Amino acid sequence: MSEVRSLAEALIRRRSVTPDDQGCQALLAERLRPLGFACESSVDNGVTNLWAVRRGESDGPTLVFAGHTDVVPPGPTEQWHSDPFVPTVREGRLYGRGAADMKSSIAAFVVAVEQLLAEGAGHAGRLALLLTSDEEGVATDGTVRVVERLAARGERLDLCIVGEPTSDARLGDTLKNGRRGSLSGRLSVAGVQGHVAYPHLARNPVHLLAPALAELVAIEWDRGNEHFPPTTWQVSNVQAGTGANNVIPGRVTLDFNFRFSTASSVESLQQRLAGVLDAHGLDYQLEWSLSGMPFLTERGALSNALAAAIRAETGLETVFSTSGGTSDGRFIARICPQVIEFGPVNASIHKVDEHIALADLEPLKNIYLRTLRTLLAR
Repeated sequence: MSEVRSLAEALIRRRSVTPDDQGCQALLAERLRPLGFACESSVDNGVTNLWAVRRGESDGPTLVFAGHTDVVPPGPTEQWHSDPFVPTVREGRLYGRGAADMKSSIAAFVVAVEQLLAEGAGHAGRLALLLTSDEEGVATDGTVRVVERLAARGERLDLCIVGEPTSDARLGDTLKNGRRGSLSGRLSVAGVQGHVAYPHLARNPVHLLAPALAELVAIEWDRGNEHFPPTTWQVSNVQAGTGANNVIPGRVTLDFNFRFSTASSVESLQQRLAGVLDAHGLDYQLEWSLSGMPFLTERGALSNALAAAIRAETGLETVFSTSGGTSDGRFIARICPQVIEFGPVNASIHKVDEHIALADLEPLKNIYLRTLRTLLAR
């Protein structure tokens, strides 16, 4: 069994449903310390974080691998063909929660580091890992806390690989050089509760909101740009009523989310939405929550090294993309000018029977290893 598969399976066995790390990071620290890494572990409101760093033999950049040891809940376990926390191989695939998102990436990178150092050529700069157990959850006490501490003590980060599963159909076909921002809101519109048989004595807030909602759905918020698709606005929840079918509700509450590009600002989106509500004369309250700003890494040393490594290992010309949801890259981009996400095929992530192809484990490790050789050469 390969070292990558062995370590990936050891991590999958740990039932690290967010934010519980279940000893994943301790296992990794045990492998990193003998390699000369100083491992700094912290627990923030039940979230486990690890910052591990090793100084090279000469000056050079600080290259960080960022990842998360937490996983989403497995869902209905009876629908899995094997226990989600017992790594199982069937038909050339390794099954288990976290196999693709993202314990295999962590295993591949750690083994790549071991092999790099075993080559004896040394490396320049600093090599580091930033791991958290709070990426799949609310993401308030994980990577963002480590980044805040690093910034407070003047740590310099130059290059960061986030091991998210970015590939679409084949390993290496896609990497992420940026992500859209995420702005959520809760809208509460007031009416007057009453009996459905006497609507003239009530004001139905659902009816009042409907024209404004139709207008919001139809708005073109922006057209995106060369790096990002257009901003989208989606309703995620609507709540109204008492549960009785003969009562006009007195209030309707609507949850929504913007996934926005650098073509729009937070302020412009907030102002345009409020303008529509005001134009319709609604009695409303708005609460906003910004979970991440958009970030973009232009072509540079990191993306070029990764693209060359992917080409050498797979023969593919990787596609640069900013699609998908948010990641912890949005926090790291605050203190690191080059942040690129790259990892395995994402088709099964968060699903029943999550898996990774066994044949992708060694190439994934080799891509990371080739990238390290290029960027940390003395």
